[in-house]
Amino acid sequence: MIDSKTKLLGLIGHPVEHSLSPIMHNKALRDKNLNYVYLAFDVHPDRLKYVVDGAKALGTFRGFNVTVPHKVEIIKYLDELDREARLIGAVNTVKIENDKAIGYNTDGLGARMSLEEEIGKVKNRDILIVGAGGAARAVAFELAKDNNITIVNRTLERAKLLAEEISRKLNRSVDYGDLNVDVGNYEIVIHTTPVGMYPHINAEPVIDVNNIRSDMVVMDLIYNPRETVLLREAKKRGAKAINGIGMLVYQGALAFEIWTGVKPDVEVMKRTLDIESLR
Repeated sequence: MIDSKTKLLGLIGHPVEHSLSPIMHNKALRDKNLNYVYLAFDVHPDRLKYVVDGAKALGTFRGFNVTVPHKVEIIKYLDELDREARLIGAVNTVKIENDKAIGYNTDGLGARMSLEEEIGKVKNRDILIVGAGGAARAVAFELAKDNNITIVNRTLERAKLLAEEISRKLNRSVDYGDLNVDVGNYEIVIHTTPVGMYPHINAEPVIDVNNIRSDMVVMDLIYNPRETVLLREAKKRGAKAINGIGMLVYQGALAFEIWTGVKPDVEVMKRTLDIESLR
């Protein structure tokens, strides 16, 4: 039951109608008997500057997730960044505390946890990151700590800038290129762009899938639909296909704990999304 003591959490992005985060978080909150409610807010980019002050002004807001296209732009409106968010230069989680908005990033670790749950320890692998936006930044920074990373993007300059930034900050060499890359040169391919996301579920992959091998892993951070065209093509070629559900759960669980101080039941979150997928 929502009352005057109910604390607010949420998601901001544009669009957000496809998001499963409210269903997942509200179930996890009820499971822990926490008096919070999680809502989704469609925030147009030209209105982003009002979000943080509005959340503070309401008094009952304890934090929110940040999704496409606001993960980088939101930083200029925050009071503080934690170490990982500062390193990555993108934020997916904001905590409101003592009239301050503090930015975190749980995307990178969430992606690693999802990937390792499926294939075991990820270290010293040759990994291709497709995209150079906010999600790509988080995943690339996390995995570049102990893997060989190449970043490719439609705009070569953006891939170059991100690769050089990671190389400089982590003191590790990161390669870059355009979308004409031969995916067959890599063990793991991680797609981070919104191409193929609902409602554009039939969009063709931005990379050439013909050289995908059966011993490769292809991960698409999109979770709606559960199987993008890219993942379908990867499966046809015998590759291990991983969608974005695991990352959604693990980044969400990390954010949940930041906001509430309580560890959620990850299995409850997973079951909720499994049930939702049957509707």
